[in-house]
Amino acid sequence: MNLQSDDFELFGLPQQFAQERAAIDARWKDLQREAHPDKFAAQGAAAQRVAMQWSVRINEAYQRLKDPLRRAAYLCELHGVPVDAENNTAMPAEFLMQQMEWREALDDAQEIPALEALNDEVGRSRHGLLQRCEQLLDQTKDYAGAAAQVRALMFIERFARDIETRYETMESRLG
Repeated sequence: MNLQSDDFELFGLPQQFAQERAAIDARWKDLQREAHPDKFAAQGAAAQRVAMQWSVRINEAYQRLKDPLRRAAYLCELHGVPVDAENNTAMPAEFLMQQMEWREALDDAQEIPALEALNDEVGRSRHGLLQRCEQLLDQTKDYAGAAAQVRALMFIERFARDIETRYETMESRLG
């Protein structure tokens, strides 16, 4: 194992967006077994520290690879196109209008069925953007276009958390 390897190399996976979650999970378990500090107890404290560094590195890579949004952002960065969501918030007007409509729908939702309908709509939009990311990253290699999709997905993820918070609030009132 090489600490300088990118996450895909470390996990022995092709450098692409489309990945099988089960393969990522299985490889993570294998790598963790190989690098577990207890395996190096007989070799002394220095070997255990190195194993601990490996374990941390493996976990960081796993967190990026298992999450489609983080994986897409990582691929963009590997190809010289950072997502830069903090500084680049420009979005198409149509997307912004959709966000405003969703916000209004969330504000107006007083019953769980209305929230479920909104959540389903947001989920479909998320799924469509993830498919678009796969096309841009794996087929056309349009990393700038993919970075824009990742920024949109970040908005959607944040909004989905807001829906979840509203669910919890409504359920606590009912319970």
